[in-house]
Amino acid sequence: MMDEYRRSWALRYLREAKAELEAARKIPYMAPSLVVEAIRKARNAIYYSLGEPAFIENVMRETAEKTQTIDDPVLRCLVGIEEIVQQLLQLEEVNGNKAMKQADNLLQLASDIVQILTEEKIED
Repeated sequence: MMDEYRRSWALRYLREAKAELEAARKIPYMAPSLVVEAIRKARNAIYYSLGEPAFIENVMRETAEKTQTIDDPVLRCLVGIEEIVQQLLQLEEVNGNKAMKQADNLLQLASDIVQILTEEKIED
């Protein structure tokens, strides 16, 4: 069961990620930075919904250092999300359409995860 503090932060980050992505669509010249913020916030929403973000970041860092296969499906999913986030963050020039599509997908995944774990209906 999730405490109210983490639940509130997960929902807040999710709302902010959606707002950032919507702003990116409306303000093309600011889209690269807004897309980056949206994906960071979507990732943070996932982390808060799963537990203490600092702990999850440590687990992710330790897992990334290992080169072996990951058996745990949740951890494998989180590693995949982190890889996408890092790829988008490292792009010199965020490719508008491709980045928006990946950010949309990540945001949908984050919404699904947060909705399941918070048992709160997430509006699109």
